Amino acid sequence: MRAQPGRSVTSKVLALLDAFSPADPALTLSELARRAGLPLPTAHRRVAELVAWGALERGDDARYRIGLRLWEVGSLAPRGLGLRELALPVMEDLYEVTHENVQLAVRQDLELVFIERIAGRHAVPVLTRVGGRFALHATGVGLVLLAYAPADVQEQVLAAPLERYTELTIVDARRLRRGLAEVRHTGYAISDRQVTMDALSVAAPIHGPDGVVAAISLVVAHDRADPVALAPLVQAAGRVISRALGAPYGRVVTGPGAAVTATS
Repeated sequence: MRAQPGRSVTSKVLALLDAFSPADPALTLSELARRAGLPLPTAHRRVAELVAWGALERGDDARYRIGLRLWEVGSLAPRGLGLRELALPVMEDLYEVTHENVQLAVRQDLELVFIERIAGRHAVPVLTRVGGRFALHATGVGLVLLAYAPADVQEQVLAAPLERYTELTIVDARRLRRGLAEVRHTGYAISDRQVTMDALSVAAPIHGPDGVVAAISLVVAHDRADPVALAPLVQAAGRVISRALGAPYGRVVTGPGAAVTATS
């Protein structure tokens, strides 16, 4: 596409975002400039702004991808695509079996973002919302996402002060590190009253072709929770979504053992 003089900054930014497609979800700067019809220096400036805002992310392969910040904005739309579309039927099945809160989350830097949830009418109240952010160290989905995050992400979280939400929130880095290792061993996490004193969550990873991309959880009232019974249900839901995303079979197999809990 040839560069068009007189275009507004907004039109240039939208053209850069419009350059992506399901067939081409990752593009180099040169490819973005060509598809958007922009000179390379102009594309470089606008892409840098989009990365800073979170609309684009730059991978280790120097290719750009749509950033998670657009997921947060897109969650306000009536419909979602991709992961949410594939996960929602499975989340609905999990809700029908349990009638408890079901949540889907992904990691954004050192936080998690909830991208879908189903709230049970008589289930325990939760503090989360679609598009909302939360710390990684306290919730079930956060523990899963942190356990499977790159080592540098884990170290940044462990090195920073850990916020205490309840008296049972794990805020000791050494204890949390042991807990993350246990999550990787068992394939699920239990957050027992770490966010509120009336709730317990059980979470499992969702794998894509290149690793863990999300986590799914049940959030139930602590006084009626049986995490050992709930864990296989959540793990099964995670495996179904993982296979829908194209994860290799071996990536979604988990081993036996105990989960991390707030009292371990």
